[in-house]
Amino acid sequence: MFEKVLIANRGEIALRIHRACREMGIHTVAVHSTADADAMHVRLADESVCIGPPPARDSYLNIPAILTAAAITGVDAIHPGIGFMSENANFAEMVEQHGFTFIGPTPEHIRLMGDKVTAKKTVKALGLPTVPGSDGAVTTIEEATKIAEEIGYPVLIKAAAGGGGKGMKVAHTAKDIAESYQLARGEARAAFGNDEVYMEKYLEKPRHIEVQLLGDTHGNAVHFGERDCSIQRRHQKVIEEAPSPGLNANEREQIGALAAKVIQKIGYRGVGTIEFLYEHGKFYFIEMNTRLQIEHTITEMITGIDLVREQIRVAAGQPISYKQKDIVFNGHAIECRINAENPETFAPSPGTIVGYHAPGGLDVRVDSALYDGYRVPPHYDSMIAKLIVHGANRNECLLRLRRALEEFVIGGVDTTLPLHRRLIAQPDFINGNYDIHWLETFLAKL
Repeated sequence: MFEKVLIANRGEIALRIHRACREMGIHTVAVHSTADADAMHVRLADESVCIGPPPARDSYLNIPAILTAAAITGVDAIHPGIGFMSENANFAEMVEQHGFTFIGPTPEHIRLMGDKVTAKKTVKALGLPTVPGSDGAVTTIEEATKIAEEIGYPVLIKAAAGGGGKGMKVAHTAKDIAESYQLARGEARAAFGNDEVYMEKYLEKPRHIEVQLLGDTHGNAVHFGERDCSIQRRHQKVIEEAPSPGLNANEREQIGALAAKVIQKIGYRGVGTIEFLYEHGKFYFIEMNTRLQIEHTITEMITGIDLVREQIRVAAGQPISYKQKDIVFNGHAIECRINAENPETFAPSPGTIVGYHAPGGLDVRVDSALYDGYRVPPHYDSMIAKLIVHGANRNECLLRLRRALEEFVIGGVDTTLPLHRRLIAQPDFINGNYDIHWLETFLAKL
């Protein structure tokens, strides 16, 4: 097992990784920008190294600085966390070349699944259902028009190297194709340095279902059930729950087993998530995330398994601790992502936390790096906390979540707590009757 791990991230996920390491007897090194000098994970880590000024490109995306910090502190491995360098194949490759272990998949698997066109072809050949669409990249407006006529409108034009909703445009009719195609390519070029796009049938009211997976270097692969991440704004998840209220037991077992079989066939190492759109009883692969997910917490709540611990063990060459038959699902869990944003305009709200009280009680978990007096910097993602609640069933979970949201106090900045309190009171949410467009529709009515 590793003796010392460098955490190449910030915020609540850096603190989450630190906690897992400490419980495993592993020393930690925190890297940070000057803006994060007083961050909680920096305070708690055994060692810390400043790697640059506030802009992410000069610190958390600065590969030479991260590798230098790893070298001078003598770590065994580097954990990339979520975002930043977590799905950067070049970074993973350089980490290994410099003699450190990358706590994540191989660079080859990151590249394979990072290109959405290649990923779709790969999983389709291995038996996963995919959304009808182009067989590869679409290079001209004429080709886009032809494919759209074949699969039927509306269609979705997506960046091949995309993520986070960037480089995605919907064309509802033939008149929209040219504009949507050009806008998608332009966004893709600006966001990813790659303007390659492909096309898919645009599903009208699908749910976003993802399966949590883990593979090791001994040929083992398991799944930890599914999560429903359909409550989204601009393709960004807002609320997630596990299991999905939209699936039955047979569908749940079928898609979990199929996804686990796919990563076993490709020899995947580490945690990962295969994401699907689900409509009218059918699943359609959309992408694979080759990293830890923000919403891994709800899977941990219903399985009792520490996914970060398993991720570290697998990276160290150890086999998965569990057989599929040992993974038992218990109750229901929901996560609310709390952002430092105005709950109506969604404008970012950096500032100093004045008054902070996290809810507690049975089966209530808060993953956050906040503390009274902490300054939320303006340079990074606005998510500042995750509220995770577990119950014996979905109804109990909803009641506990309502109580926990009422208790949660974050002063000094605007937050989305009022929005969450409002959302969970909506009849559609209470009944589990929602899809990926539900939140956008709800907000438009407001």
